[in-house]
Amino acid sequence: MVSNGRQSFLKALMPKLYFEDISVGLTWYVGEYLVKADEIISFAKVWDPYPFHVDVALADKSVFGGLTASSCHTVAICTRLFHRLENPPVILAMLGKDRLRFPNPVRPNDRLAYQSECVEVRKSSSKKNRGIINVRDKLLNQRKEAVLTQEVSLLIAGKS
Repeated sequence: MVSNGRQSFLKALMPKLYFEDISVGLTWYVGEYLVKADEIISFAKVWDPYPFHVDVALADKSVFGGLTASSCHTVAICTRLFHRLENPPVILAMLGKDRLRFPNPVRPNDRLAYQSECVEVRKSSSKKNRGIINVRDKLLNQRKEAVLTQEVSLLIAGKS
């Protein structure tokens, strides 16, 4: 097992993708993240304290029929998995998220995986050393059901 300091050092050495390296169709995949019931409850108590996120008995009586992770928590997990990419793009800024959807709930003991596909690439019209990419993200559970979908626009650094 590699220590956290060593992992950080090794990650810093991993190749990063600049705007010129990215093309439509490029796909990233990172898995997996195990969601635990106590994490769902503790996150929701602070950030989204609806009964179906914080109380198992009340969640069982909810429209979900059981404990579910908050949408905010689901987005946070997606973001965390993105940061595990082995060859990440050199992001200068996130420009926006569109069409954010939660087609299925995240349940305790779900194993989530992140998948993203580049669907658009365009050079910046004002700065020649950067560009904009649009990606379609999915967060999938162990049954390959989407629990989050979104489209994200990112400003990416160029090589020069």
